[in-house]
Amino acid sequence: MEARTRRNRILIFVGAVVVVVVVVVVAVVVWPRGSATTAATSSGSQIIPATPTGAVTVQQKPTRVANKSGISGVLAWDTTGWPGDGAAHAGALEHDHVAGPVKYAVLPPVGGPHNPIWMNAGVYTKPIPSERAVHNLEHGAVWITYDSNLPAAEVTELTAFVSKQSMISEPTAESGSAVADQANRYIDLSPWSSNALPSPIVISAWGYQLRVTSPTDPRLQQFVDKFRHNATYSPEFGAAVDGVPIQTGGRPDLDGSKQPSPAGAAQ
Repeated sequence: MEARTRRNRILIFVGAVVVVVVVVVVAVVVWPRGSATTAATSSGSQIIPATPTGAVTVQQKPTRVANKSGISGVLAWDTTGWPGDGAAHAGALEHDHVAGPVKYAVLPPVGGPHNPIWMNAGVYTKPIPSERAVHNLEHGAVWITYDSNLPAAEVTELTAFVSKQSMISEPTAESGSAVADQANRYIDLSPWSSNALPSPIVISAWGYQLRVTSPTDPRLQQFVDKFRHNATYSPEFGAAVDGVPIQTGGRPDLDGSKQPSPAGAAQ
């Protein structure tokens, strides 16, 4: 009798454990994810790069040129002088450092005047200041922006796209990074502040842009392979896209740098 009672207790305990495991598995598999923004910001770790303030600079409209990238649909602008002599050229993208906001002639921007301090590259779930993102473009990053109303499932696909890209080493002495043993994917991903983009998803490099309607468009990968951290297309090839104190340069929600950027604000 006592042995049977003990056996029954063991069976009840095992049964309870099985039920708990099943409930946990079901919750993980079918629990609604919600939007990418809701899931990402729940950690409370993201810091949006500081928005420049002060006098507004109006960008001169850059000249469109022929697409010689070999990727269909890419739009190209005059980048004369970059890489090159660094001098100003009529119709070419400006490269001035300005402290305040910039009114860009192309939205989202493909280059032009920008803040002297870049931003810490990665995946952000809220809009980021164009003036800092453009500085990242100058350093060889690509910037994927998407419509504020893009379905959450497509935002998740874009995030996964960024995550699968390789990390690129940033040697401290060469890149100007303030962090040793650093690496970054050289990609910014962020929503646009409105639904005014020319296409639901836009990927930009310095002087080049591709507008697509789907996160599975194969040209997104072609664009990354062509322009990301490429000495031919990056005016300041090899420079860092992180290492800025986080109260100025921001802290991505995920897929940022190999090593965290320093605390505090840039001076």
